[in-house]
Amino acid sequence: MKSSSMLRAALVASTVLFAGQAYAKTLVYCSEASPETFNPMVGTADSTMDAAAKTIFNRLVEFKPGTTEVGPALAETWDISEDGKVYTFHLRKGVKFHANDTFSPTREFNADDVLYTFERQRDANNPYHKLSNAAYEYFNALGLGTMIDNIEKVDDHTVRFTLTAPNVTFLPGIALDYLSILSAEQTEKMVAAGTPEVIDQMPVGTGPFVLQAYQQDAQIRYAANKDYWNGAPKVDTLVFAITPEPTIRVERIKANECQVAAPPPAASVADLAGNPDITVHKLEGQNVGILGFNVEHQPLGDRRIRTALAKAVNRQAIVEAVYQGAGTVAGSVVPPAQLGAVKDAGIDYDPEGTKALLKEAGHAADLSISLWAMPVSRPYNPNARRMAEMIQADWAAVGVKSEIVTFEWGEYLSRSAKGEHDAYLLGGSSDNGDPDNMLSYLLSCDGVKGGSNRSRWCDQDFEKLLQQARVTADPEKRAELYRQAQAILKTEVPLAPIGHSVVSIPVRNSVTNYVLDPFGRQNFAAVDIAE
Repeated sequence: MKSSSMLRAALVASTVLFAGQAYAKTLVYCSEASPETFNPMVGTADSTMDAAAKTIFNRLVEFKPGTTEVGPALAETWDISEDGKVYTFHLRKGVKFHANDTFSPTREFNADDVLYTFERQRDANNPYHKLSNAAYEYFNALGLGTMIDNIEKVDDHTVRFTLTAPNVTFLPGIALDYLSILSAEQTEKMVAAGTPEVIDQMPVGTGPFVLQAYQQDAQIRYAANKDYWNGAPKVDTLVFAITPEPTIRVERIKANECQVAAPPPAASVADLAGNPDITVHKLEGQNVGILGFNVEHQPLGDRRIRTALAKAVNRQAIVEAVYQGAGTVAGSVVPPAQLGAVKDAGIDYDPEGTKALLKEAGHAADLSISLWAMPVSRPYNPNARRMAEMIQADWAAVGVKSEIVTFEWGEYLSRSAKGEHDAYLLGGSSDNGDPDNMLSYLLSCDGVKGGSNRSRWCDQDFEKLLQQARVTADPEKRAELYRQAQAILKTEVPLAPIGHSVVSIPVRNSVTNYVLDPFGRQNFAAVDIAE
């Protein structure tokens, strides 16, 4: 935890960069965690996407601010063939990449950067595929590898994608943060120089802010990109003051040490909302917190054991204690606002039923497992440690022993992606409002290989339903396919959905043009702040 005096010193340091500029403006965001990396294609956490994708980079297409509607970004326009299989993107000209102490670009953004970004993730034989020991969790989990048949550079400013079949998830899928367009030239030069780590640590993008400095668990500092193709940001300096403790974030925004903050504890929301200098923006229904089971670790491969452990958990009590009035018990891994979401996970609190299932499975008195808990608060789980302790007590009441395990956030994600855990707490916020996003990322067979499916569960009937839904345009037919997929989850219980939270983002009234992202991400490209 960093002191307020350290934060103030950091802000003074950042302001010095603009000495002599009376109009210089600094915006401070109290973020909740350090990024795993500054390379969105190899990251997964929201903290990474906020700190890298939304600040440093752009995508081919992006969601229009505050909506789930896809609009132009690095691609100005695109054409779709009559059969829905060919997408031709016409790229924006005159877009400049950032420069830093390790790299200065010699050319502007073009089709080579698009091909590099996609092919590095798609093609195992690509010379850069194995950089960073990357698993490309998002790319694999959402099926881009099998969805795309071919990518062709038509000319420097035209790229053609041919799909294996028409797919309604393709366009919103490539608007996701992990498909931020990286510089092919920087990668070529850093690899040739023997310093490939620079790509992840000191990236250059085309986005609204240029990374200047990073101190892990303390702060990230950015300068406005004065050459930004979409217009220079209104603030000169952007600072992420990394503040894992939610109560400290509350103190800092009340003291105007930060002007925007990651979600506060639910108990503090009313106090913040009553502050005349602060507006609390709220977002509902686009996330889920889960308790997952690694089916490769026995006896969790037995669905009777998984069901027993899920039924032993008093989810209502957990939601009341952990979400504190800002959440609801989850009926599915699909958030309730989305297409085809169901309301009954089939795991109502039933300790006696748990005991019967454990006895039937031959583990009435000898079951002992590890329970991994995240070290940071997340919008979908504001207090994983407290949740883990309540689950541990519920399991103890039915004779199951458990040890709570945690690691630093990046280590937690890395180790759990490799399947080192037994049971785990995690979850996610939707990236695009489509049920395929959450279902595929958390539970697809491709996600097992990529590491996003930490339950390590692969069911071919479930997989077929996901694939059918991706190529089905009719919303009612898609909804029915997703209901069928959730019925399989109800039977197999690879994870137990715990709760959906209401996400609250406090913003000081000195900040203008702030738009609440429908998925809870932070984008400061257009914000301004009163002097």
